[in-house]
Amino acid sequence: MSNDVKKTYTEKELASMSQAELAALGTEMDGVTVAFRKDRWPVENDPNEKRAANGVAIWLAISILAALGFLATYLFWPWHYRALGDEGHVFHTLYTPMLGLTAGIAILALGMGVNLYVKGFIPEEISIQRRHDGPSDEVDRRTVTALLNDAWTTSTLGRRTAIKGLLGGAGLLFGLVVVAPLGGAIKNPWRAHELDYNGDGTLWTSGWTLQEKGVKLYLARDIGTIAEKYEGESGTHFTTAGLSRLVRVRPEDLSSGAMETVYPLAEEDVNDGDRYNPESHAYENHMHSIHGPRNAVMLIRLRNSDAERVIEREGQESFHYGDYYAYSKICTHIGCPTSLYEAQTNRILCPCHQSQFDALQHGKPIFGPAARALPQLPITIDEEGYLIAEGNFIEPLGPAFWERKS
Repeated sequence: MSNDVKKTYTEKELASMSQAELAALGTEMDGVTVAFRKDRWPVENDPNEKRAANGVAIWLAISILAALGFLATYLFWPWHYRALGDEGHVFHTLYTPMLGLTAGIAILALGMGVNLYVKGFIPEEISIQRRHDGPSDEVDRRTVTALLNDAWTTSTLGRRTAIKGLLGGAGLLFGLVVVAPLGGAIKNPWRAHELDYNGDGTLWTSGWTLQEKGVKLYLARDIGTIAEKYEGESGTHFTTAGLSRLVRVRPEDLSSGAMETVYPLAEEDVNDGDRYNPESHAYENHMHSIHGPRNAVMLIRLRNSDAERVIEREGQESFHYGDYYAYSKICTHIGCPTSLYEAQTNRILCPCHQSQFDALQHGKPIFGPAARALPQLPITIDEEGYLIAEGNFIEPLGPAFWERKS
């Protein structure tokens, strides 16, 4: 509520007041005392003012160029994975740093431009205002509008066309820098490509879907092999020839009460045991399987006494092999990896939001925000004694989405 200042102005009186008069009236009515106010450039056409304006324009122009660089990098830079020794590996490794560098420069330069403008052109002012409560009437609204217009006028931004345009452009492009990466999170669920270890690009497929196409898929563990360095005629290089990142798993590889993270391994990409080939280049496909967003599976060997107490899910009674159960490692809450298995209680735990699933009750959630059981992979062994997928998951993996039926 305004202070003890005349407020009985008619509409005609208010309309006849200039912006400066309305601004002064608003200041008085709000109980504001302007103790000090000084224009930054009282002398017209001061050369220092032009230099200050050029400094602001330079920073805003840098912000615009950096933002354009970010968008160009995001849209056109070669981002596809390239392993050590592959052509284009350097460009692949620079993709993320270039995004960070250009975005950082765009934000910093915009901030510098705005900061220099405020310090160089907004009048210096010290004002003191008494606090008051209550709604504002018509006089208050009119005078507040005048005060805002007065701030715009005294900032001189309205007559600085170049800086105004640069500031608008920098602000717009900065907004695109923030918004553009969100486009990568928008996925067309029906846009499919040829089925591989990453599925076909739709939400309901994974590397395990290859089994539906007649591909024999082994349950394989990641042994962490990395590219090897060798000296050639042209210098030091790295090679993955003959290396295996994934190796097949036999039932005897897991002790009672143990858990192993496994991934799909197509028969043509096997390079271990009696199928080892020192000239094989299956390593890259192994990495594609490991990086498949929905491929990770928890292979659990229950203790025999616990396996006798298992409650099978209807229609999935034959999905296990003896004491061995395979559940998707993708939490049905928001897709975090359910990385922990507590053998004493047979609980599978998600470290992100503490969802817990009972391995003795078909991966049923028993605590936390997850509302769906972990999908179970049907498994068996082949004639050589290796664990293989007997079928694909019969329900979508990961968190819920609009086409889920369970």
